[in-house]
Amino acid sequence: MRAVIAEDSVLLRIGVVKVLEMAGFEVVAEVGDAEALLAAVAEHRPDIAVVDVRMPPGFGDEGVRAALVIRQQWPGTAVLLLSQYVEERYAADLLSAHTSGIGYLLKQRVADVEEFADTLRRVAEGGTALDPQVVSQLLVRRHSDPLDRLTPREREVLELMAGGRSNAGIAGQLVVSESAVAKHINSILAKLDLPKADADHRRVLAVLRFLGVA
Repeated sequence: MRAVIAEDSVLLRIGVVKVLEMAGFEVVAEVGDAEALLAAVAEHRPDIAVVDVRMPPGFGDEGVRAALVIRQQWPGTAVLLLSQYVEERYAADLLSAHTSGIGYLLKQRVADVEEFADTLRRVAEGGTALDPQVVSQLLVRRHSDPLDRLTPREREVLELMAGGRSNAGIAGQLVVSESAVAKHINSILAKLDLPKADADHRRVLAVLRFLGVA
């Protein structure tokens, strides 16, 4: 798989390049600002772009806005955003417009090379991955809504779904069978009053409901 990296910190950019190369990715470009990122994606059409949320010139939401442009103009390129702090709004902004090929992680996750590489592959293949701290904060600030109907175990399953885990991944994390996970997911979908439709589509709707963007 081919990747473009956009990070204004030279040291972190070097580290991310090394991690991607160790994971088998080909880094076709590395840049330091959003404008250069869009030019690199237009030129190379990579499988994934790893993007810092805050970049020059304003160090605001340049990375997020560039990510939205990438997903709109080059839908074949997935985007994994890296942030220094938990900023739930950015994850919600992305997922409200796109429900696949999107990831949002804290920069500290790069240090766990194996887990970071696994997340990169999932997102590049069209999956969705959210940082556990983002998911935890969303859980904390939830009040009275259909999510209150879920049992603690169902909340755990939904949290892992929001993190981009497959049924097998959830089963491995919770040390239960895949059939047990499937039952929990069916219960979650029913309790959230989601209409019967394609199974994958209903999973996305459940995650969006969890994030408060649907």
